[in-house]
Amino acid sequence: MQPPDHDRESLPDDISREEEGPVPTHFKPDTGRRLKKGAAIAVAVLLLGFIVIRVARFFDERAVANASETAYAAPPPVDVVIAQPVRSGQDLVLPGQTAAWYESTIYARVNGYVANWLVDIGDHVKKGQLLATIETPELDAELAAARSALKASQAQVSAREAEGEFARSTNERWRDAPKGVVSDQERESKKADFNSASARLFAARAQVAADKSRVEQFGALAEFKQVRAPFDGTITERKIDVGNLVTAGSASTTTPLYRITQNDPLRVFVEVPQSAAADLMKDGVPAQIRSQGAAPGVFAGEIARTAQAINPQARTMRVEVDLPNAANALVPGMYVSVAFQLAPKGQVEVPAAALVFRADGPQVARVGKDGKVEFVSVTIARDNGSLVELGSGVSAGDRLVLNISSQIVSGQAVAVNLSPSGTS
Repeated sequence: MQPPDHDRESLPDDISREEEGPVPTHFKPDTGRRLKKGAAIAVAVLLLGFIVIRVARFFDERAVANASETAYAAPPPVDVVIAQPVRSGQDLVLPGQTAAWYESTIYARVNGYVANWLVDIGDHVKKGQLLATIETPELDAELAAARSALKASQAQVSAREAEGEFARSTNERWRDAPKGVVSDQERESKKADFNSASARLFAARAQVAADKSRVEQFGALAEFKQVRAPFDGTITERKIDVGNLVTAGSASTTTPLYRITQNDPLRVFVEVPQSAAADLMKDGVPAQIRSQGAAPGVFAGEIARTAQAINPQARTMRVEVDLPNAANALVPGMYVSVAFQLAPKGQVEVPAAALVFRADGPQVARVGKDGKVEFVSVTIARDNGSLVELGSGVSAGDRLVLNISSQIVSGQAVAVNLSPSGTS
């Protein structure tokens, strides 16, 4: 059925012409052949690309496998160190602190006020040198009263001596008188008077002794009005000034006058760890005191005394080193390093990284001449931290593995890499 003419007229010209023109129904004779040929080429290209990729992947996998086999078959590399013979002595360096040979805080022994002071901090003084004077009005008055009382008691003794002498002579006369001339009662009365006079004389003499002791007491206290140095030393503190009231005693509320130290020789206190205490237990061990900062230098001393016991809290032993200090190069309270020369205990020394701790005890991995690893049990003679002295199991010149891997077993061949840090 044909559409109406008015509808055909409303269609575009090109559509209308296509509908009106003839539709081609034939192709060129070689069109099918060319399509088959193109498809074959495309299939061949895809197949070739697939083959190339598979071959490349095969060779890559083969190379990785070969490399893995080569790496697995090659001996694992290890760092080794040469065991060295123990040196003649090992330095043990520990922190220390200087302290004065004598140190004294000087307090007042009498009540009063400071009249004047004669030395200041930093002054070097001699034993018995006058440091300050204290005015003591109350003590002076008590001393004067004690002296007056002593004079009075001495006068009383003189009077009692005269009474006693009279009573003695009277008693002798009445005692030697013939019977019937004097009565027995009078004779006994004169004897009692003599005994009483003797007792009064004894009491007077005792009072003189007491008064004399009191005078000596106040006189001894008066000596402390002059504050003197107890030993040769250096004034490190002065806490008084003219007019200051001072109180006798050394209580916590009492202000000291001076602090004095004797700095020649000095003491150096060192806390030695328990591992080295046995080596430093005896006196006379030489020591080097190394100071830095304001007074750098190296000074020679020796152990003078030890605590002979381990502190249970710190696991250390107190050691004291005496240090001559005639030039006052060092002062008390300084931090110093103290080096002790320890006698060797082991046969060889190796880095601590060469040790392996297993259930059987400490061991080392030794590399033999055949390049194979052998685990050897050793005994530790001394642990110096980074270096360890071994008493047995290793000889000087042995090659020992550092930080050996847990994957390496005894008898396995290894590739040796000599570590420069372990040759010293």
